[in-house]
Amino acid sequence: MTKFQLFSLLFLLPLFAAGQDIKTEVVYRRSSLFTMMITEPSRKYADTIQTTFINSPIPDKFNDHILDCRIIENGISESIKKRPEKIAAQELNITNFLNSNDIAKKMVAKWFNRQPDGSFNMGLVAERGSYDASEMDVNLARSSKRGEALLADAGEELINNTFLIVNDFDYVSKEEVAKKVKVGLAILKEVALAVDEANKDENQKDEDNQSALVDAIDVADIGLTVVGKGYVVRTTSYLYQLDWNDSVAAVLYNEYWLDENSDDIARKEAFENSDIFKLKLIGHEVAWADLQSTIFTQKSEEDLVRIATVRAIDAVIAKLQKKYEVFRTKTPLYSIDPLSAKIGLKESLEKGDKFEVLEQIQDKNGRTKYKRKGIIRVDKDQIWDNRYMAGEEPDEAKNPNAGLGYTIFNGTGKFYPGMLIRQIN
Repeated sequence: MTKFQLFSLLFLLPLFAAGQDIKTEVVYRRSSLFTMMITEPSRKYADTIQTTFINSPIPDKFNDHILDCRIIENGISESIKKRPEKIAAQELNITNFLNSNDIAKKMVAKWFNRQPDGSFNMGLVAERGSYDASEMDVNLARSSKRGEALLADAGEELINNTFLIVNDFDYVSKEEVAKKVKVGLAILKEVALAVDEANKDENQKDEDNQSALVDAIDVADIGLTVVGKGYVVRTTSYLYQLDWNDSVAAVLYNEYWLDENSDDIARKEAFENSDIFKLKLIGHEVAWADLQSTIFTQKSEEDLVRIATVRAIDAVIAKLQKKYEVFRTKTPLYSIDPLSAKIGLKESLEKGDKFEVLEQIQDKNGRTKYKRKGIIRVDKDQIWDNRYMAGEEPDEAKNPNAGLGYTIFNGTGKFYPGMLIRQIN
């Protein structure tokens, strides 16, 4: 039996053991995520929001690719009033920070376990991708098609799917929102004014007009649901992707690479002085986390803001994934009877959402391939409420599916636990 056949057998064995409905933890290639935030000390509850953000773990559907640097100072002047101009100013501020602090290079260095002496190794890549680290040694890659294929596969499956989200949080009390957006015609007026403001600039893109309308409707929705005191945290999040391609990989492997037995100062300095590593802006999204103080009557104001902050983080990740296909993650099927997966309201699932079912396979050189094996849809009545602290809500406020543990899907096909699903609508 070849090494490839043995690897395939070990990978597939848990999936077929003792029947099709075995619930198992499947190793699959997750995207990697690093998160940062904009800091503005003058904003209300700034310290609580920042502490909550720093202490919040990366969602488990991503690999944790966090670096030490997590904070960027606010780059929006108070004189800027129009939302599109604020977005543009913050994008420029973030990009300048990322470039001046070599964030992309540091993300690459983390991928390859770069040491103080300048040496690299494949330990993390092999761990996250279930590769054989020794086979991925760069010297092997130079002399065999198998090695080159493994490195190319790791680049496409792992390193290229490395993302950065920069969150810009803002706290708003529901009482303040209620003063601005009351009910009925007052809400419609807010929407109309927002659209009118967006249309004043003839050169403004249609998407800016649409964004203004969506923001106004979001605020209107909050205004309609005000009950007592409440806490709203809005986050505007900017999504970046590590720009990894064959050309960048070739330079790293051929000009910068040092293993633990090498001692080449020129290569070490070449990496340190390099400017080939970049992050590309994918886009931005806005999400609100709306929390009623009447739901958590025993919580302090700081606790309510903390809960809203975590939910805002989850909400904006979900919106970014729905908006940008490149950021959509794969999730393993948890069981097939019932047909289920461990995702839910935290991922903004809605009844009828459509997913493709993929089978992950490998060719003889170790390159990963995906074959579509069917289409499934979210069941309308059995969506898991996995939002942060959903289980602590009182019975009258709690979603009855908070304890479900997974979301149920409808669909038929030759599926087994561990096959991957990915949203397609």
